[in-house]
Amino acid sequence: MLVMRASSVSYKRHRFPRELIAQAVWLYFRFPLSFRLIEEMLLERGIVVSYETIRRWSLKFGAAYARSLRRKKARPGDLWHLDEVRIVIRGKPHWLWRAVDQDGYVLDEILQTRRNTKAARRLLTQLLKRQGVRPSRMITDKLNSYGAARRKLGLSIRHLSHKGLNNRAENSHLPLRKRERIMQHLRSPGGCQRFVAVFSAIRNLLVPSARITTDLSRHIYRVRALAQWNNATALSA
Repeated sequence: MLVMRASSVSYKRHRFPRELIAQAVWLYFRFPLSFRLIEEMLLERGIVVSYETIRRWSLKFGAAYARSLRRKKARPGDLWHLDEVRIVIRGKPHWLWRAVDQDGYVLDEILQTRRNTKAARRLLTQLLKRQGVRPSRMITDKLNSYGAARRKLGLSIRHLSHKGLNNRAENSHLPLRKRERIMQHLRSPGGCQRFVAVFSAIRNLLVPSARITTDLSRHIYRVRALAQWNNATALSA
């Protein structure tokens, strides 16, 4: 598993400038593009860089960018939607457990091999620890593991268990499903966990909330989000 401290990541000894590296990583995680397609897009601009180099940039800098974005994240909503989706990796089923708020902001996600109370409890425990607050309500599908995990943790949170009410969480899995097809399946549990951590952090920043309904508001949101992205990618030189 690739683990690096934020302070250890820099652009030193990289032949290409920070702006180009950041743009390549942004293209990969923001849009359903392969490394080879990004290589071709850069070549059209007269920039010769291999898809393997872009892959290494995504591994090295994607996690650092995501950490920087999470440190400056907006305050989440108080309504949590929890859901799990089945992902097959090397022929073995896994479950990606995810929590989003009422605006579709991804709060946390964990890839696990089980779909039971222990797995649901792990998601709730990590959520409470990282968010530092309790929600006013928790909405899940009809999987009994959520209620059992809530009781084991002694949480007095109002819990609504209804498949129709949980469309927010279920729809949040769709962008990842699309990327999964482009990537021709995820190849390892560790690689999947690393990818979704960066993928969701960038989507949280760049995709406007459904509550933003006017073109002008969306434009202003994106301008501010890109400015925040530029700050997040300004790692140590």
